[in-house]
Amino acid sequence: MADFDWLFFMEVLVGGLLSGVMYSLVAIGFVLIYKTSGVLNFAQGAMLLFAALTFVSVTERGISFPLAFAITFAIMVVIGIAVERTVLRPLTNKPPITLFMATLGLSYIIEGAAQLIWGTQVHGLDLGIEDVPFDVGGVYISQFDIFAAVVAASMVLLLSVFFRYTRIGLGFRAVADDQFAALAVGLRLPWIWATVWATAGLVALVAGLLWGARAGVQFSLSLIVLKALPVLVLGGFDSILGAILGGLLIGASEKLAEVYIGGYFGGGIEGWFAYVIALAFLLVRPSGLFGQKLLERV
Repeated sequence: MADFDWLFFMEVLVGGLLSGVMYSLVAIGFVLIYKTSGVLNFAQGAMLLFAALTFVSVTERGISFPLAFAITFAIMVVIGIAVERTVLRPLTNKPPITLFMATLGLSYIIEGAAQLIWGTQVHGLDLGIEDVPFDVGGVYISQFDIFAAVVAASMVLLLSVFFRYTRIGLGFRAVADDQFAALAVGLRLPWIWATVWATAGLVALVAGLLWGARAGVQFSLSLIVLKALPVLVLGGFDSILGAILGGLLIGASEKLAEVYIGGYFGGGIEGWFAYVIALAFLLVRPSGLFGQKLLERV
């Protein structure tokens, strides 16, 4: 242990935690939909791609950043409400597998629409933050990773405050706890669902901009949802707090595993190590750290 490089360890750990915050932001998009409707929205990745592609395509036409953001947000709100009206509402009370397959098909429709409208070329996205190392007490951290983590953490904080203290947020929590009781006290479920889908569109936009700036705006961006699945398994599919902690755990563990044990497996384990953790977790605690147990939901 005397030869162990603690500064390098902290550098890898912090880098993993910062990536984990971005994973959490993607996972929260799933949690919002699942808590209110019980739907695992596999189209979240396609929404993320569509948002990033729309934003960068609009800015390339000379529109300023704030106006492009507002235009893209308005488009994502329309898409979210349209999905709720045309897909979710007609399938209310259908089996979960039906709803899952509907969102899976919807993801391909949204990706196809993005390709039809904006084309298939790869776009660069510059948010004005250089990806250069930043020295913090001898630990070098990517300046862009810090920026992305701050934005993602701020988004998570705003969502938490919104759903905890606003009237719509209280309605969301009531629907998440018991839909029938929410109906009995006069809450309008379609309005709550539409608001949640619109919020999921905003989350997809912010996540799409961060991931697009890091990896480029391309169609593989929709596969970011696959990184969110282990996060949801660890934290629970219906817990925002679980999505945050799950993202941090997955981000840190995959980076540390790649650096310290990746050599024993020929390297490249960062891409699949998170799923090993998720599978092991499913065998021990299927509901996740903070997820509601299946029997409780029934």
